[in-house]
Amino acid sequence: MTDHFIHGHFQFSKRYFGEREYLVTLAKKQSPRALYIGCSDSRVVPELLTSAAPGDLFVLRNIANHVPTLDHPDASVGAAIDFAVAHLRVPDIIVCGHTGCGGVRAALDGLVGIGPETPSLREWLTGLLPATESVKHAGLDPDATFRAAVEENVLQALANLLTYPSVRTRLDAGELRLHGWVYDMHSLALSVFDSERNEFVDAAKLAPEAA
Repeated sequence: MTDHFIHGHFQFSKRYFGEREYLVTLAKKQSPRALYIGCSDSRVVPELLTSAAPGDLFVLRNIANHVPTLDHPDASVGAAIDFAVAHLRVPDIIVCGHTGCGGVRAALDGLVGIGPETPSLREWLTGLLPATESVKHAGLDPDATFRAAVEENVLQALANLLTYPSVRTRLDAGELRLHGWVYDMHSLALSVFDSERNEFVDAAKLAPEAA
């Protein structure tokens, strides 16, 4: 039943009625502070995770927060990237993966169980295989391998972003920053990729005053 969500809309209207002027202004033009690329998982909601207000994030969500390369036949991801980067001029792109990601798990297991009745899902998850294959022989225990695959999938998405001219142009001009995140659904902790250390670190260690 959708009654729950209709009721939720009325609650939204009441909550933001006092900010109606802000919403009216927002309706005329959007200027998001970041492009957020995340997983479609219903438990990982970007606005809740970041306490973002309406208009703060331009959100792109799909299975396993995958960013295919520019030559991929599905242009929907690239269209969202181009619009956010070239037209909305976002200053930051965040790619956020999460622990327990079913898409990464499926790719790590070699797509076993993803049968012919779901051809689109299988085709999409095939794009994750380079990332998941790269961690299989690192000598890690199963849990650590899963975590490493989630992290590597985020890093692969960041690398694939560089195949888009809109992204590369603004990066080269110093007008755009890329960020890799992993959200832990059990501890609620956020890890951020530190390029200097070449590893994911606890976000609280990078910005302890914000914790």
